[in-house]
Amino acid sequence: MTRFIVVRHGETRWNLESRIQGHGDSALTEAGLLQADALARRLADEPFDVLVSSNLGRALETAARIGAMTKHEVVSDARFRERNFGCAEGFTIAELHERFPGVFARHMQEADPDYRVPQAESRREFYVRIGEAFEALAREHEGRSIAVVCHGGVLAALYRHVNAIPHASLASISIPNAGYNRVALEPAGWTIEVWGDTAHLEEAAGFEL
Repeated sequence: MTRFIVVRHGETRWNLESRIQGHGDSALTEAGLLQADALARRLADEPFDVLVSSNLGRALETAARIGAMTKHEVVSDARFRERNFGCAEGFTIAELHERFPGVFARHMQEADPDYRVPQAESRREFYVRIGEAFEALAREHEGRSIAVVCHGGVLAALYRHVNAIPHASLASISIPNAGYNRVALEPAGWTIEVWGDTAHLEEAAGFEL
C-alpha cells in the first residue's frame, strides 16, 4: 500500500478576497499561518516518509512550517500546482464579468470540460494532469507514506480521480484550508480513508470546484 496525506495550504489574502489564485500567488494570512502550524502539529504525530509541496509560494510556506516541526526536507514539485486560470487570475468573479463582459459567462464551472478561458488550462487538462501526477508519485515512492501540500483545486481533482468522476460531470467538493485528507493506493485501486478533516483547526473556510 502507498498512502498519501494530502493537505491544502493555509488561508491566503486572496482566499479572503475571493480572488482566483491559480498559478498566481498570495501570502498566507495570520490565520493561515496558525492553520499551517496546526497542521504541522498534527502531522508531527503521524509518521510519513516524504514531504512534497507544490512549488507555489502559499503551499511552500505551509510546507515549510510542517517540515520544520516534522524534520522533513520539503521537496518542491511543480506537478502539484493549482490549475492555471490564465487571464482570470487575480480577479474576483464580479470583476471578471465587469472587465470582460460575456467572456466568462461559462467561467470555471462550465459543462464542457474542454472549454478554456484565455491562456488557461481546461478542466480536462487539469484533471488529467493531477491524476497523472499522483499516479507517478505513487510509482516513485511505492509502499511509502507521502505527505503532499497543495491546493483546493488539486484536492478536488484528486477526489475526482479516486472516485472516477467523469471529466464532464460537475461535482461540489468541500476543501477547507489546511484540511487533512488521506488516500491510499493498493493493487485493487484507490480508496479514501479520511477527507476534509479539520479536527486540528478551530475553524476552516470551504472551497468548492
